[in-house]
Amino acid sequence: MLDTATYTPRLKSLYRETIKPALKEEFGYKNDMQIPRLDKIVLNIGCGAEAVRDSKKAKAAVEDLTAIAGQQAVATMAKKSIAGFRVREGMTLGAKVTLRGDRMYDFLDRLITVAMPRIRDFRGVKPAFDGRGNFAMGVKEHIVFPEINFDKVDEVWGLDIIMVTTAATDAEAKSLLKHFNMPFTA
Repeated sequence: MLDTATYTPRLKSLYRETIKPALKEEFGYKNDMQIPRLDKIVLNIGCGAEAVRDSKKAKAAVEDLTAIAGQQAVATMAKKSIAGFRVREGMTLGAKVTLRGDRMYDFLDRLITVAMPRIRDFRGVKPAFDGRGNFAMGVKEHIVFPEINFDKVDEVWGLDIIMVTTAATDAEAKSLLKHFNMPFTA
């Protein structure tokens, strides 16, 4: 069993010992508080039409996201009724979870070292930043994560992953994620 009192995630230690000094030198920061860091990672599964037809699909998405994140996921509900899509207000349409601290670093480690190499025809991640130093990416199949038992999956979901950083620019955020070995394409 893991002793949580002394456990520090591998990427958290890497950030403190290696990445922080490298970023400070690269961008010439005068103060340690200026150095960009990972703030949170938000995971989202949208079930869409499948959840409208069968409410058990949305519950399965919540369970799968909980297994992937290692933290209880929250069901996302429809805000408005849309007759054309057969969606009623309050209907469960997906799941989301926000990771911070040690769980965030553990998830990022599993994403980069375990899940991404399992993606079929993987050639790297296209840098998709929002202009404020936040990075968003998608995974087409949530079954690339080892926590998901492939035999018990009845539906394959797409997974949105948003990494929120304290970086002021996209270049700083890209450099931060590159130091974490995020496999960006050119």
